[in-house]
This record gives sequence, C-alpha cells and structure tokens, in this order.
Amino acid sequence: MQRLAVLSLHTSPLLQPGQGDAGGMNVYVRELVSSLAQAGVDSTVYVRRWHDELPPVVEVEPGFRVVHVPAGPSALPKEALPGVIDEFTDWVALDLERRERVDALHANYWLSGVAGHRLKHELDLPLVSVFHTLARVKADIGEAEPQRRIDAEFDVIGCSDAILANARAEAEQLVDFYHADPSRIEIVPPGVDHAFFSPGDKRGARLALGLGDHPVLVFVGRIQLLKGVDVAVGALAALQRPDAVLIVIGGASGAEGDAEVQRLHALVDDLGVRDQVRFIEAQPHHALSTYYRAADVCLVPSRAESFGLVALEAAACGVPVVAAAVGGLRTLVEHGETGFLIDSRDPQVYAKHIEAVLASPSYAHTLSRNATTLASGYTWSITAARLRRLYGDLASREPVKCAARR
Repeated sequence: MQRLAVLSLHTSPLLQPGQGDAGGMNVYVRELVSSLAQAGVDSTVYVRRWHDELPPVVEVEPGFRVVHVPAGPSALPKEALPGVIDEFTDWVALDLERRERVDALHANYWLSGVAGHRLKHELDLPLVSVFHTLARVKADIGEAEPQRRIDAEFDVIGCSDAILANARAEAEQLVDFYHADPSRIEIVPPGVDHAFFSPGDKRGARLALGLGDHPVLVFVGRIQLLKGVDVAVGALAALQRPDAVLIVIGGASGAEGDAEVQRLHALVDDLGVRDQVRFIEAQPHHALSTYYRAADVCLVPSRAESFGLVALEAAACGVPVVAAAVGGLRTLVEHGETGFLIDSRDPQVYAKHIEAVLASPSYAHTLSRNATTLASGYTWSITAARLRRLYGDLASREPVKCAARR
C-alpha cells in the first residue's frame, strides 16, 4: 500500500462546490482521493482550518482522511492566505514526521504548491503538482494576478517531479507560459462518477424541479466574471423564445463575487428576461444530475477553463454542451458531434447554436448519444490507477533539483 500526503491549503474536499471558493477543485480532490483509497493508496488531505469548531481529523472513509491545519485566524479571505503558507507548512511538516512516512506529496493549486515545494526539500519527498488554474493564463485574458503568484508558480513548476495537466491544452500552457519541461508533464484528466451522472428521464427530472415542457438551459458554477454567466444570460435573451428558461446554479465567488451577482441581476432586468431566469443556490454535488437531465442544453461560456468538470458531468447525463472553445473544453466537446464550441463572447453566436439543438429533436438525440459515449471514457478509477502508477514510478526516479538548490 502506498501512502500519500495531499495538500489542499485553501479549500476542502468536504465543502459543497458552487459557492465561495469551492468549485471543481473540491470535486477533484474528493473524488480522486476516494478512488485512490479504494485502489489501496492511503491518503491524508491537509486543509487549512476555516472554522474554529472543525474537528482536527475527519475520517471520510478507510484510507481517506482530512486533517484541519491551524494556520492563521479561521476566517481569512483567499487573498490573505499567502501570509499563512509558512505556518501551514510548519504544521504539516511536524505532522508528517510523526506519522508513518509517506511516499509522495500531491499539491493542489499554487498555495499548496509553495508548501509542497518546501516540504519536498525538507522531507526528501517527490512532489506532484496540479494547478487547476494558472496565473499567466488568467492574465492573458485580462484577469490580473499578483506577481507573487506568478513567481511561485514558476518555482513550483521548475522543481516538481511531475506536473499534472488535466488536458493537452493545459500541458501546452505549462510549456508556453512557464517553460515547463515537457518530460515531466503528465496529462491525467479527471473523471466523472457515472453512478450519479448518467442519462435519465427528462420528464421526470422536470417534474421534480417544477419545470414544464419548454426549452431549458442550465448553467452550473460559481458566479464570477471568469465563468461568463453574463454570456449565458445574453444568449437566453438573443434566443428570443419567451418560453425558454435559464437555470443558474451557484453562488458568488471571490472578492468581486457579490458585485458580479448584482451586475448579473441588473443585466437580467436590462435584457427583459427576469421571468425566464431562475437563480438557484449551490446544490449538493450529486443533486446536480437532476438539473442536467432536465436541461436541453448546458452552457459553459467560461473565459478560461483548465478542464471543465461541468461539461463532462452534463455530457455523462446525455446533455449537449454549448461551451467556449478554451482550455480543456476543447477536449470535452466535439463540435457538431456532442455539442458546440464557440470561439466568441457574442451571445448571438451562442443563441444560434442553442437554437440548432432546440430546433431538431433528432439532432439533439444524436448529440446526446454521442456525448454520453464520449463521457464514458472518463472515470475516477482510471484517473486513480494512472496516478498510482505515477507515484510508484517517482520512487525510482532521480528527484528534480530546482535551480536555487543546485
């Protein structure tokens, strides 16, 4: 049995995705670690304690535990977390020295990457890093990120023994933006839980949600500029179908989240679609399948997306996806075969492709069937098996030495 230390400083796999800073990364850590545990990899996930009453350790299932690390005041905004990285790392280092030795470190996001980089050298352990989002990619689309984060990502990428990319597009970004060594990049896509996300009865799903026999569009994700909810609302208006409904599932996220929610509500009013948009608070992850099954189309108009779990979950439920042609979405959506990829921020263009699905039930059925087939190739057990082999391989490799330590 292998032993793994998973670092997830800024957010917990126990949190519900779709609100605050909880999103696809939370699903990734939870589902991946659960599958690793079932494959025989004993995993401890280290998370910063965000509430004073959290138990020190939560035993999620055999081989999967979450440890809440006391690092700084519990109520800290994400922007303040760089200031507690050292405290977090000190605590984890002591805990790892007390436990049976682990075989590898698996760091999620740049904050955990900084901690993992230090632990790698202090404890002589291989480091596997996955970033989920990259600062220079966000900066490339106008989302400014602190220079400290960019510098940290360069350092972590330069010293990681393996860098995980969710899709080929992310691997290319790691090389183009950070000069990553291609030989250390492993493309290991996430999976989807087909026990929950699978085709089902659309009529029954709509009955459960109080929806009728009319066009239904769904957007799932945190409400922030990066996710492009405004494009989804604009597409609904451009569709010019008064009976169509857009369901927006998720809550405000980030420092500008509340302002984005207000802007979105103002846009709904300005476009005259107030009666056609339903805002739903973040839902338990497994409950999303009902919303997917009720939908005719799932919209994923993100400005950037390293992978796009929502697109994969919708496809697994047999729902055509109309998505931005960015990042991993270009892998998850086959244009004209499972849905559509849009190389534009114009809501009119999105509306045109949504209408192509709504106007032809036979074509919609073909897209649905193809989407389900595509999604069937993504499972968490496959992801876990590939990573288990990687952790084993790292034990026999010469550790990567970063420039500062040569």
